[in-house]
Amino acid sequence: MLASALLVLAAPLLLLVAAAVKMNMGGKVIYRHRRVGYGGQQFDCLKFRTMVANGDQVLERHLKESPAAAEEWRRNRKLAKDPRITRLGHILRKTSLDELPQLFNILLGDMSCVGPRPVVSEELKLYGARANDYLLARPGITGAWQVSGRSSIGYAERVQLDSDYVNRWSIGTDLVILCRTVPAVFRVANAA
Repeated sequence: MLASALLVLAAPLLLLVAAAVKMNMGGKVIYRHRRVGYGGQQFDCLKFRTMVANGDQVLERHLKESPAAAEEWRRNRKLAKDPRITRLGHILRKTSLDELPQLFNILLGDMSCVGPRPVVSEELKLYGARANDYLLARPGITGAWQVSGRSSIGYAERVQLDSDYVNRWSIGTDLVILCRTVPAVFRVANAA
């Protein structure tokens, strides 16, 4: 119900962002990326496209050419200076506008408003013994990681936050996270 209301309210913004992506980058507006969901079910996580069309090749080349970047990728599954992200993509990520299409994932039952960040199969291995915790909840558009520092925290701490969220879940916790999400989004310094 919340996702439906948000979709209606955000419709003009969704259209504006979609038009900006199409005009600035051409090609597809929505990027679909396979993620692991509740109970290990795979789903296509929807996002506005923020990267160059040949992003996989650009990343592979960059990691081969830069051992420091390869180590950063191995450690965090992210790069502080990702060569794949376009200028517009950088803005969309900093403001989390790239994630608005995930409201459709909620309507499809793949995601929830609050939960662990959706991960790819390869990342789930990094959860180790905590992978089972991740599989007990639907991934969320927002969650403990987003309101606790986002990209300023390490991957191990992100895994701990996801595990703690699942093991201590309550409606109250979800409400607190939802209330803390808006200010967290506006603290763009911590964004991806």
